[in-house]
Amino acid sequence: MNILYLHQYFLTPQEPGGTRSYWLAQELIKNGHKVTMITSSSKFSENIKNVNIDGIEVIYIKEDYDQNMSVTRRLKAFLRFMYKSSVVGFKQKDIDLVIATSTPLTIGIPALLLKWFKGKPFIFEVRDLWPEVPIQMGAITNRWVIKIARWLEKTIYKNSSHVVALSHGMQEGVTKYIKKEKTSMIPNMAKMDEFWPREKNDDLINKLGLKKESFKVVHFGSLGLANGAQTIVESTKLLNHRDDVEFLFVGGGSTEKDLQEEVKKNNLKNVKFLGKFPMKDVSEIVNFSDVSIISFLDLPILYTNSPNKLFDSLSAGKPIIVNSAGWTKDIAEQYNCGFYVNPNQPQELVEKVLHLKSNPRLVEEMGNNSRKLAETVYDKSILCKKFVEVVEQNV
Repeated sequence: MNILYLHQYFLTPQEPGGTRSYWLAQELIKNGHKVTMITSSSKFSENIKNVNIDGIEVIYIKEDYDQNMSVTRRLKAFLRFMYKSSVVGFKQKDIDLVIATSTPLTIGIPALLLKWFKGKPFIFEVRDLWPEVPIQMGAITNRWVIKIARWLEKTIYKNSSHVVALSHGMQEGVTKYIKKEKTSMIPNMAKMDEFWPREKNDDLINKLGLKKESFKVVHFGSLGLANGAQTIVESTKLLNHRDDVEFLFVGGGSTEKDLQEEVKKNNLKNVKFLGKFPMKDVSEIVNFSDVSIISFLDLPILYTNSPNKLFDSLSAGKPIIVNSAGWTKDIAEQYNCGFYVNPNQPQELVEKVLHLKSNPRLVEEMGNNSRKLAETVYDKSILCKKFVEVVEQNV
């Protein structure tokens, strides 16, 4: 098949961020399909740039976007990409199927137009339940905008050939509008060849100015509003007298500056903001850390999240600490690979970190359970094949 893949934030393993679409596209190509990816970028001077990346025909549309934008600027960026990608999409020839992956929800509009005007079926992938996430976070408050956004969500689901959701909670959100048989749950994936247990990179530890013998707690990935990393900083205040525990933030986002200012204000010596890195270096940092924390704001809609960092942490063989009372809590507790802590009780995170620090055998046991779970349930080789099966069954 000739597949047109719409993803506004497509990234490769050489770039920091989520690479799910890259691996899914690779599996589609491996099974004999051609994949053309339409995405956005501001790294090229051209308005449209065509690049072949590992067999994927990538069409980059010049469009700025970052998490530091205001809600209004983000909305404008979404709408501009929606329009430009629709124009580019209509120019593609001999398309058999369209795959559109959120967020934002507006990515479904080019797919809708291609179905309505050119008869092209599409599969829609739900990575977050929009518009419910921005509504619960207070980013969308106008009742007419909410009404229109919910109508769009319903219309996209009903017109799709199939909907892939990244968690059971997301799947339940979709099945308010369509039958469950028309949906599949395929979570984010563990990348066994990108994150794995190995000897610690002492040279990188020294280069980053970290203590070789400290107990390291890492939060890697986005530092956006939804991640609620302020709760981690509140916990570090209770541990600042200890120099044998370090909290590492890897990545960036809209709240990073405020978090840094809070750390500086309170003179927190045990908190390090390391910045953004390619996946190869992120993997090294996670590997020499002792435990990985996956943090979100305490909102019911965010309990449905399927965070990349969780599955990469499992793959790396790390105990996980989650503060979202949803299915990630169930994973940590059911498979004995970590703990849940209440984000509104900073002392709970402190207690769990110190408990793990004083029990190296427990760290090893939970880390082994994490790796086993990644290998047997969440490895990308398993989930990418499942995705291809869904695609081939719904054309």
